[in-house]
Amino acid sequence: MGKAIAYRLVSSLGVIVGSSILVFCILYVLPGDVVMNMIDPSSMSPEAIANLRRELGVDRPFHEQFTNYFFNVLSGDFGKSLVNSEPVLPKIIAHFPATLALTSAASAVSVIVGIVLGVLSAIHRNKTIDIAARMVGLFGISMPTFWSGILLILIFSVSLGWFPAMGSEGLAALALPALTLGLLGAGFIVRMVRNSMLEVLGEQYITTLRAKGLLERTVMYRHALRNALIPAVTMMGLLIGEMLAGTVVIETVFSRQGIGRIISDAIMAKDLPVVQGVVLFSAIVYVIVNALVDISYTYIDPRVRRLQSIGGH
Repeated sequence: MGKAIAYRLVSSLGVIVGSSILVFCILYVLPGDVVMNMIDPSSMSPEAIANLRRELGVDRPFHEQFTNYFFNVLSGDFGKSLVNSEPVLPKIIAHFPATLALTSAASAVSVIVGIVLGVLSAIHRNKTIDIAARMVGLFGISMPTFWSGILLILIFSVSLGWFPAMGSEGLAALALPALTLGLLGAGFIVRMVRNSMLEVLGEQYITTLRAKGLLERTVMYRHALRNALIPAVTMMGLLIGEMLAGTVVIETVFSRQGIGRIISDAIMAKDLPVVQGVVLFSAIVYVIVNALVDISYTYIDPRVRRLQSIGGH
């Protein structure tokens, strides 16, 4: 098992390196001039503009620019903002806790709502609970987050006054953004858990356990649910990327200060180093989360541990 975990960590490092290359290449080929975005061309002479290009290194060939960028990233230097010359990485780190809190709370909503409704839907197949659970799942998947966020603001902030509509301070301000983003993930997990549970409940060993006289609760939650969770865990790892991307919209709608709001403002200002830094940072977080999800398989499903032990020998 240790070798499998080490292999997964090494492969994750390779994905991070590949992500840094991809992010740099995409922003390199985008149309536009970095220097012209920083200045008013009419206020500087051609010589001054050429000197600024030389200082920023944008007049160098592609391979030299990438080499310089890559080794700077390895040393923790993500560059400086073109708008205010602030270092990019400290700015991301300062705003990341707000995004981490939002993503964590939304993940908790997704897991709890998704698993509970998925299990109830499978147990009460084709009944009222099943129909209601599937409707919730369909709502979460199909509704754009900006629309559902505004709808929740109108209901719970404007009409009922239960939660603040904007801000980043306190748990109350986190409730509506987390619910908005969490419903998206819950929609996918409901369908995944329901289908997995129905498949597992049709297996012969479930029939055998019931024939032996085990309590239905034990059969459902100790045996069936545990085996049905593997696809849901895989889906949760993939949804982390969706949620990180979704913070751009959610933090804008609810006026929260996180890395989603940073990249939104940077795109509007054409601040490419900030965009580049946030995308790369998010990619690193996404890869780390998925590596942890893969490692968690060994603890959720004993069959994975046996396969890894056989492979190790």
